[in-house]
Amino acid sequence: MKVVAISGSPRSNGNTERACQMALQPIAEAGIETELISLAGKHIEPCTACGACAKTKKCTAHQDDFPDLMEKVKVAEGLILASPVYFGCATGPICNFMHRLGYVSRRSGNFLARKIGGPIAVARRAGQNATFAQLAMFYSINDMIQVGSTYWNVFLAREAGEIEKDQEGIETITHFGQNIAWLLGKLNA
Repeated sequence: MKVVAISGSPRSNGNTERACQMALQPIAEAGIETELISLAGKHIEPCTACGACAKTKKCTAHQDDFPDLMEKVKVAEGLILASPVYFGCATGPICNFMHRLGYVSRRSGNFLARKIGGPIAVARRAGQNATFAQLAMFYSINDMIQVGSTYWNVFLAREAGEIEKDQEGIETITHFGQNIAWLLGKLNA
């Protein structure tokens, strides 16, 4: 079993990556393989809706970093999508990734169906709920199993490291990771 977390922040080693690490820690402690993938420095073009993936079962529209990342998600049982809030919504890189991933999945046997996971949103002050909802909708439309927690998976943080001050966010995200590990354990018992 494996769970992949995608950090949609264009910044390396920031609060969004740290949020992913917090979620993945209890999953790894449960003996499940984890991988954190940062989109920082990666090139992900937007989906052009060309439809070629219906024939090829992969995205051939662009020469970028998407195909390798898609393969990692494809073989995983779990997927966490995380984004900082930029002007009230998820970042461009994570949106490009989700659009292409969802499009290819739906055109090639729905490989996202029944994967387990959920969204994480990080913001300085506001916009977490809108971004959380934006990411959550991806799970529903792709027939995925979205795992909950004691609150929404959101953090208040701006500067790198400020996430460590949001105690309720840390407790929420840790419980979220525990719930993913628990559910994967039940399904694979």
